[in-house]
Amino acid sequence: MKDLSIIAYCSIKDNTIKLNNTTRVAKDPKLSFLEFAKKAYKEQVLDYPKFFKMDNLSKLAFLASDVLCNSDIIKNEHKEHMAIVLSNRSSSLDTDRKYQATIIDPKNYYPSPALFVYTLPNITIGEISIRHKIKGENAFFVLNKFNAEILTQYAISLIENKKSNLVLCGWVDYDEKKYNAFMYIVARNGIYKHSKEFINKIFNSN
Repeated sequence: MKDLSIIAYCSIKDNTIKLNNTTRVAKDPKLSFLEFAKKAYKEQVLDYPKFFKMDNLSKLAFLASDVLCNSDIIKNEHKEHMAIVLSNRSSSLDTDRKYQATIIDPKNYYPSPALFVYTLPNITIGEISIRHKIKGENAFFVLNKFNAEILTQYAISLIENKKSNLVLCGWVDYDEKKYNAFMYIVARNGIYKHSKEFINKIFNSN
């Protein structure tokens, strides 16, 4: 489909949030992810207390998607049927380890429901969907590395088959305090070229 393009893109890493390569939030790189996420939330969100109950992966995805979905580039009525296609390398491993710690000792066996609910990576999609009232198609791929071709082809298929007019795509990975989020929105009429070459370029430069 020749007329597909990217409306906007967002990246989060090194305690910095960028929208279309313009810095929105920048904090001391020495801060932990949780410290950075709390400060970013206070500057960018403010009205969603459930954020503090999320696991780290969901917090990361939530912040990136909120910057995109709450910007002026998308109207609220367009978000309902948006599709979401995300990917990462570590799945929900960071939370899986924490949950395992609650059940490994037979003498102190107490499975944590608050952790268990986040032991699937696609819960991040659920959190985004609840926040923005999105009801479209969704998929979460666990890959060895960022794969622009899979995301590109999936977005094209969704729009060509009229499953959605907007697709929120990206990579959101958190493991052992290392994190990286990169999301973008594909539509029929955007600003940037929707191609794996361009997507790889902005992924690697952010």
